Amino acid sequence: MRFRKYYLESRTMSNDKDEKGTLLLNNVFAVIAALLLALGEKAGSFEMLIIGRLIIGVDSGIALSVVPMYLGEISPRHIRGSIGQFNAILICLGVFTGQVLGLPELLGQESRWNFLFAFLALPALLQLCVLPFLPESPRYLLMERRDEAGAEKAFRAFLGKEDVSKELEEVHAESRAQNNLQIISVLELVRNRAVRWQLITVIITMACYQLCGLNAIWYYTNGILRDAGFAENLIPYITLSTGGIETLAAIISGLVIERVGRRPLLIFGFSAMAGFFGLLTVFLNFQDRVSWMPYLSYACILAVIASFCSGPGGIPFVLTGELFEQSYRPAAFMIAGVVNWLSNFAVGLLFPFIQESLQTFAFLVFVVFCLLGAVYLYFILPETKNKTFVEISQSFTKINKMPLTSADKEMEVVLSVKPGTKDATNGKVIDVIEMESSF
Repeated sequence: MRFRKYYLESRTMSNDKDEKGTLLLNNVFAVIAALLLALGEKAGSFEMLIIGRLIIGVDSGIALSVVPMYLGEISPRHIRGSIGQFNAILICLGVFTGQVLGLPELLGQESRWNFLFAFLALPALLQLCVLPFLPESPRYLLMERRDEAGAEKAFRAFLGKEDVSKELEEVHAESRAQNNLQIISVLELVRNRAVRWQLITVIITMACYQLCGLNAIWYYTNGILRDAGFAENLIPYITLSTGGIETLAAIISGLVIERVGRRPLLIFGFSAMAGFFGLLTVFLNFQDRVSWMPYLSYACILAVIASFCSGPGGIPFVLTGELFEQSYRPAAFMIAGVVNWLSNFAVGLLFPFIQESLQTFAFLVFVVFCLLGAVYLYFILPETKNKTFVEISQSFTKINKMPLTSADKEMEVVLSVKPGTKDATNGKVIDVIEMESSF
């Protein structure tokens, strides 16, 4: 199902259609899937359920790629991370809403599950009504359609101000610095040395996003609550705390990301997950001997979830949009999406065997992946907050072993020098803004 989903996604995103048009089309998939899933029981057709799940998988795959790309392109650079994290906040809120609707008193009964499936159509219908009134991406309009008037109008609508000359010049600067203004394919992206370490960084970050073990943590949640002595009918209400912690941690991350930065939040998130997975392993080994140990185990589960949502839960999608210039971005999101879902598939397929072999030590496998991800990001990833896409690309020039082109050198001067400090060569007053990097 995943391979078919991403084949369709690649076909959609390789077209010249903008992100807004792709999202509008994608909502049609959600409505069709909701109808098939909701009516499958009445029609007595399990095939409708299978096809509905396939189509909603296509919808999810496209949305997880196109929404972060659209948000990244329409956002001012000083709040780009916060707006990107807003996407993660709403995903967490959606999970929490699903948990609430799945309670026995609401739609969590055998006679009502078709209504729960029908609820999938509500967000899609809302977006179909609202999205046509939103402007297209100004970067798409200016860099691909060459529609400066449309881009200026879009900037004014998004930013709520009349003078958008600074934003237009930033996009023009990005356009002049790009080696290729045509949308490139996935194969061309893989072969391009100029973006090699950006691609490696996105692949490793997306792989760690799934291999960090968050999906596997749900395997133990209900069992730990049962061992703690909670009644079976209370467990669905207690597990609402997982959705609440997810949402709260994502909100806090969105509030601090522009102050703290992407890099520290990612490193902290993966490192904290490794620490709490280690503690969870200890607590699981002692919970049969100490009556109150299951409570500590559940507290560790909540801490793992909070650590994930503090950084690794949303920032990888923000980074994918930031590390690549306009022409590379669609192919980069394609590769990131495929790595994401292949890693998810690997965890779902292999974790039962890992758990059977290692028992309560199974989470130590995820400790390794979390630590490897944190170490890689510490040594390789530069900070991207409040930087233009050109500045971020230039941060990787050295590690990619690519010489600066004349256009890059010109843009480096334009983007890095302001009046304010003295230049030793001519005594003029300038202010040099140094590029933050870990290399």
